[in-house]
Amino acid sequence: MRCRKRNEGRLGVDIFTYRDERRLFALISIIIVAAALALLQINAQRTGTVSPIATVTGSIFGFAQTAVSATIGGVRTLGATIVSMPRLESDNARLRARNRRLIEENARLHELAAAYSAETEVRPVVNLYNGVEARVVGFPPENESRAVTIDRGSRSGVRRDEGVVAADGVVGRVVAVTPFSSTVLLATDYTSRIPAVVQRGRWWGIARGNLGSVVVEYIPQDAPLRVGDVVVTGEGRSFHSGVPIGTVTAIERGDATLYQTAVLKTTVDLGALDRVVVVTH
Repeated sequence: MRCRKRNEGRLGVDIFTYRDERRLFALISIIIVAAALALLQINAQRTGTVSPIATVTGSIFGFAQTAVSATIGGVRTLGATIVSMPRLESDNARLRARNRRLIEENARLHELAAAYSAETEVRPVVNLYNGVEARVVGFPPENESRAVTIDRGSRSGVRRDEGVVAADGVVGRVVAVTPFSSTVLLATDYTSRIPAVVQRGRWWGIARGNLGSVVVEYIPQDAPLRVGDVVVTGEGRSFHSGVPIGTVTAIERGDATLYQTAVLKTTVDLGALDRVVVVTH
């Protein structure tokens, strides 16, 4: 029993001493650090330089101040955004409506400019042939034939078999007339036939529609055709002579025939017709 009490007493003394040593060591460390900092501060004052303590303290304070300012600024911005949100939505809706109106106005002005350009281009043709100006207003459904509908008819002086031209050349001929509209068979239709002349050598032939192009048949075999030759109309029932039909893109010569055929690219884009002129008799 006595031995146990002695051991317990010693253990208590040892634990108590160990705790005191830790506290003493911590106290000594604090004193040493404080003394070192004091020496640094005194040395800085003597030499007139900036103390490292002041530098560190200023940096920490500056960082903290910057963080606080940024936080306050962010909170203010968020608050201003929340407050102004209804006004921003209203402004955005107004700007979208204005943008739609500007787009519509721009499209309308482009259409007017295109119409004016087409009308300006065809005006000299009207004066040249003393013809009737018309506008293409329709195409036949399902491409049953290569024809278009124009907005002029017998009330405007249009008659069957009269030629139709555009600013660049031949379009086709009138095949049906009503009081207020007419049907024009395009030069590319299979049933279209137009007297034609190769302008360079005055070689005659017949321009026939070939759906996407025009071919000139019955040109003499000995005619020295060239790619790029211009083909115009000959004098006939629907057209006066000299109206451009197209340019030669290919030449087909047959060994067993007396004739050759020229494939043309039409001078008028027949897939984008707008303003045309009916050449009245």
